[in-house]
Amino acid sequence: MDKNISLKNFINNIPKAELHLHIEGTFEPELMFKIAERNKIKLKYNSVDEIHSAYKFNNLQEFLDIYYEGANVLITEQDFYDLTWEYLEKIHSQNVLHTEIFFDPQTHTDRGIEFSTVISGIHHALKDAEREFGITSKLIMSFLRHLSEEDAFDTLQQGFKFRDWIDGVGLDSSEAGNPPSKFKRVFDKARSEGFLVMAHAGEEGPAEYVWEALDLLKVQRIDHGNRSLDDEQLTRRIAEEQIALTVCPLSNLKLRVVKNLEEHPLKTMLDKGILATVNSDDPAYFGGYVTENYLETAQALNLSKEHIYQLARNSFEGSFLSSEEKSKMLERVDEYFRSQK
Repeated sequence: MDKNISLKNFINNIPKAELHLHIEGTFEPELMFKIAERNKIKLKYNSVDEIHSAYKFNNLQEFLDIYYEGANVLITEQDFYDLTWEYLEKIHSQNVLHTEIFFDPQTHTDRGIEFSTVISGIHHALKDAEREFGITSKLIMSFLRHLSEEDAFDTLQQGFKFRDWIDGVGLDSSEAGNPPSKFKRVFDKARSEGFLVMAHAGEEGPAEYVWEALDLLKVQRIDHGNRSLDDEQLTRRIAEEQIALTVCPLSNLKLRVVKNLEEHPLKTMLDKGILATVNSDDPAYFGGYVTENYLETAQALNLSKEHIYQLARNSFEGSFLSSEEKSKMLERVDEYFRSQK
């Protein structure tokens, strides 16, 4: 049997969780055209192929510019439902049993879309997927760090009305020049209200941003975290405290955080005892969902099936599931691994 086919099947079928996924970043060109047509919005692209061609970025900001433009066609609750449902169908085919999804309310409220419209569409798709596919989920409201702390407070206030639907808060968008410390007070408030907290740090920003996220925002998880390895003391702390890093290899490649996947720090993280996980970030834009991220990284770094097994276990260990739920999921990973020996 071809080694890559067997590795791909092993990766695709092993039970896993996804912990770093922006729902707006799952907007495939085909669906973008369909929704734009439904809402009578003229895209600046004439075809699906033209959009695919535009998905070539030199850095995070170039990606964000096209990401926000695509989001402009999302208007109704049905649009947000369709966007979320298409992602959930995809991960069901890749045996993702649990997903923790970011959404960016400010991307939509800033253009006049009601917060309730956005979250209702996403929430109802998540609930339908749990009934139909058995996929469990957490919903994380992200603040856009290029906007002000005051804007973030406004968004948090709106989120209180949907407290039963929102599990946590995050911090994303343009990292350079927007350190975690800018949002200390809003994270203090979110934590005091019982929200889970996490932040993007150490993707383009320095290791110092990871320190800030841990010490000032008091996050429970670091999204990306690549640059943590620049600081030995920080690396040791993350490993000792088992702070999960939600790593996104194809995103790192597309946004030139790494020159090629052979240089990706994922294996180094594992070797240092870090609770690293593999995720897709914005899969429509970066060329792959969870299986593709695992597979291409495994091929580039010569990861073994034992590494894949460890990463799948890490995905549940690093999740915000309860201890009991984690145990059940980990048993399914263990059973699968034993069956493949």
